Amino acid sequence: MAHKFLGHFGNRFARSAHRQKNSLQSTRPAPDSSQLSYAHGISDVPLLYQTVGETLRKTADRLPDQDFMIFREQNVRRSFSQARLVGAGLLDLGLRPGDRVGVWGNNYYEWVLMQFATAMAGLVQVNINPAYKPEELTFALKKVGVRCIVTPKQHKHCTFIKDLVETVPEIALGRPGIGRVHTYKLPEFEHVIVVGEKNPIPGAWQFNDLINGVGSDAKRLLEETENRVRPDDPVNIQFTSGTTGFPKAATLTHHNVVNNGYFIGLRTGWNKQFNRLCLPNPLYHCFGCVIGVMNAVNHGQTCVFPSQSYDPVKVLEAIEMEKCTFLYGTPTMFIDVLSRLDEKKFDVSSLKGAFMAGAPCPQALCEKLVNDINAKDIYILYGTTELSPVVSMSETEKDAFDRIKSVGTALPHVELLIVDENGVAVKRGEKGELWARGYMTMLGYYNDEEKTRKEISSDRWYRTGDTALMNPDGTLSIVGRMKDMVCRGGENVYPTEIEQFIFKLEGVADVQVGIFFLHQSFFPFKMTYLKTNSEIYPIIQKRI
Repeated sequence: MAHKFLGHFGNRFARSAHRQKNSLQSTRPAPDSSQLSYAHGISDVPLLYQTVGETLRKTADRLPDQDFMIFREQNVRRSFSQARLVGAGLLDLGLRPGDRVGVWGNNYYEWVLMQFATAMAGLVQVNINPAYKPEELTFALKKVGVRCIVTPKQHKHCTFIKDLVETVPEIALGRPGIGRVHTYKLPEFEHVIVVGEKNPIPGAWQFNDLINGVGSDAKRLLEETENRVRPDDPVNIQFTSGTTGFPKAATLTHHNVVNNGYFIGLRTGWNKQFNRLCLPNPLYHCFGCVIGVMNAVNHGQTCVFPSQSYDPVKVLEAIEMEKCTFLYGTPTMFIDVLSRLDEKKFDVSSLKGAFMAGAPCPQALCEKLVNDINAKDIYILYGTTELSPVVSMSETEKDAFDRIKSVGTALPHVELLIVDENGVAVKRGEKGELWARGYMTMLGYYNDEEKTRKEISSDRWYRTGDTALMNPDGTLSIVGRMKDMVCRGGENVYPTEIEQFIFKLEGVADVQVGIFFLHQSFFPFKMTYLKTNSEIYPIIQKRI
């Protein structure tokens, strides 16, 4: 692998050197490869070559009496015995391997059932953000050609059925109890399945009826279909950020998500110990359905979902009542949960660790996690949806305060590379764009070869767009987004670096830095503080 990589690097260096206008630069010797910002997660543990369905079956056979998922608001404690019935029911509707099935809504039991049922039936689950409104929903359904959608009627302010009928008015014109729809607007769209409601609209199937109506022929068809599903088949489509237009549809395989969940759990040692994971993160995002669910199913852990949508008090109640040992979240979620500790005498003594991603963990937050809730075993993870999602995370050998200084090291079988603007590897300690390569790289963006080629090179490096540096010990530090970098007075400045500085100041609970005005005579970022500008701005002027 090392020899193969050096070949790629040599070619890349030669090509970029040829493009250099300065002849002195073009003739400089290549740096010592041992000092380059390249890391490979070497491991004696082989990759798994199995499907999502096989992964579930093996764990269920090993732990037949375990409650894999606990949904407190629905009072559900289940293994996945129903997943096969759901898979058979979907095939009985006429869906076939490769068809896309949308799952819309918050964190509910049927969402996870669909995650495994679609995988068993060779279908591709499409995660749909519960915040989508009709315009966004129309785009998602049309972009990937969704044939069937599963959704609850509503949850709090999310009016799923109302928005779906606005998107596809023909649904309301259907026959009661028959969820078959025909619409010119979405030619591939055909079925609506509603969770938790008895015939809320005429043209919809009811989820429980789908299960109860499964016969022997459908079960046999599922068994035959499952035997034909391969690890390299697509299993999930997740829509990425739409900050530069409509979201892109990242297509992930069984091989991607099974192995990512597997090696995340191996890094923490969860293959040797049982844990109860408190998971308030949304399932439609890879943090919930891969870092949470696929990790847990690989290693026989139990996932506890405190509520359908995020509620910090219900998180604390779940930890107390279910004796959770690990808490998942972003730094902002942890700050929110910690701020509610004093509202009631919550017993969180069962906690021993935390899984954190999405933003850097400030020193002050780490101190609170360790001292206030005894979460000493903190893991920082980094990745993107397109990478299934995790490529680096903390190592167990370091304590919490060392772990938060970086996003850890490359996971097994993952290559990481930091390059300059010409695609040339930089030395360790130098900033550049982070690239990643390995089993976890997505198949591509669904039905969008142009954007796929833009993000994935011909030699399968995925360009993350994140600015990073690799430390001498191989740990990775994320500095910010390449597009957020501002040149101020000849110096490159990143919002993340400023946020980390401000967060350390006394009395600051949280901070968000964004680009404000691009001129060196002015400070080029706009900041939101929980302290007033009169208190904090003099410090910033003096120190930054």
